[in-house]
Amino acid sequence: MASLKDIQDRITSTTNTKQITKAMEMVSASKLTRAEENAKRYYSYSNKIQEVISNIASNNTDISHPMLERREVKRTGYILVTADSGLAGAYNSNAIRKLHDTIQERHTSQEDFTVIGIGRMGVDYCKKNDITLSEEIIGVADQPKYADIQGIASRAVQMYIDEEIDELVIIFNHYVSAISQEVQMNRLIPISNIDEVEATSAYEYEPSEQKILNVILPQYAESLIYGALLDAKASEHAARRTAMNSATDNADDLIDDLTLSFNRARQAAITQEITEIVGGAAAQE
Repeated sequence: MASLKDIQDRITSTTNTKQITKAMEMVSASKLTRAEENAKRYYSYSNKIQEVISNIASNNTDISHPMLERREVKRTGYILVTADSGLAGAYNSNAIRKLHDTIQERHTSQEDFTVIGIGRMGVDYCKKNDITLSEEIIGVADQPKYADIQGIASRAVQMYIDEEIDELVIIFNHYVSAISQEVQMNRLIPISNIDEVEATSAYEYEPSEQKILNVILPQYAESLIYGALLDAKASEHAARRTAMNSATDNADDLIDDLTLSFNRARQAAITQEITEIVGGAAAQE
């Protein structure tokens, strides 16, 4: 049986851990609020640019662009979005598992795919498992700006334009609610969802619709990557808040159990001392 000092040391250690997890929970809750606001602002922009592309493509059958046309898929590019650290429940492992399962199901050779890693956990996984990384970025801010990932997003889109890959897919955690996140795998290029938004405005294009489409489609694909990152960041903060809340609750339960054990051990020690005193007094009579 553990001594009183051992139990007291464990109570102190667990209390200190509880203070840390509680503080991390509050920080994550604050970051989550801002991340939700960022994601909502992005949706407005995304819907408008998607409306413009849909208006051009649907009203002009003679307008075309390689990013709108499917071709035989010989090589796939995967963008894997994870966090730079753990302590977020299954947030990282779910995204990594999705990539692993997809590779096992769809590919037989390393030449058939490449990975673009955003986040240290995913990048480290790929390096440890000898998975080819075309690009990687670590240290993305908790509230990322478009400029933070514009370079890697632009290079990913350019890989498709240069036919280094034949499709671009992103794997990330989609934010459903503060207590629910689900892994999604979305195909970014070729672009196939332009008809999902109905036009609410009439447009006049200058200098020409084709030239505008040539400029706006790469920007739109880059914005989809940025939007997925904002979504993933909201999921990360929500997952970390939930994980820290659970850790705090577990610490409370453990402290209660240890306190009960401490009281029992103290009572047993007191009883033992009384018995020894009584026994000693009786021996002297």
